[in-house]
Amino acid sequence: MARTPQDPQIRITEILDAADQLFFTKSYQGTTIKDIAKKMGVAQGMLYYYFKSKEELLETLLDRHASALISEIKEITCLNNNTPPPEKMALLVAAVLRKTSYKDGLLLNMLYDTQNLHIKDKLFRQLAVSLSPWLLNIIEEGTRNQDFCVSHPPTAVDYILMIMDFLSEALYEKTSADILFFRLRMAEALIEKALGAQEKTIHIRLTGQVKT
Repeated sequence: MARTPQDPQIRITEILDAADQLFFTKSYQGTTIKDIAKKMGVAQGMLYYYFKSKEELLETLLDRHASALISEIKEITCLNNNTPPPEKMALLVAAVLRKTSYKDGLLLNMLYDTQNLHIKDKLFRQLAVSLSPWLLNIIEEGTRNQDFCVSHPPTAVDYILMIMDFLSEALYEKTSADILFFRLRMAEALIEKALGAQEKTIHIRLTGQVKT
């Protein structure tokens, strides 16, 4: 039976949902457009109507995950004043790392694939641009509250982004829980230093990832 026409955005969501599942179970390289069409019960031509290639589909899927992350970051930065800036900073970093370790590192595995490194570089640049204003908001709030003492906030933002990139790579490499634990503690100390915060005020927690 022919499928009834749907709103294009609904159809795109269906395609992305199916691709997300197959990329996890079969890997990105192991999945074809034919596989996605078969899972959806549609002709391959329908997928090509919305996406020119599997790579374009991947980029759109990654953009969706990035948008979801930014929405979560907005919620964190807009928490009430009872949440101190050091805690907001730790929540922001943890949110980024949880997203990168989505489905046992599915996103990282796709991004660090040698064929997709150009997509990784593009996405990470876009994320840096998107995250920077929210990091600055937390730093400015912390400075007003005297939780932080930062002489040049943009530089502090750059360092924090580099630390998150370092931790993301550790997650991609499936670093052991013990080593990841120490890397997180070191990251906390470096972020505190970059922000001029008191020691032991930033605690990055990754539920189910490491001992805390």
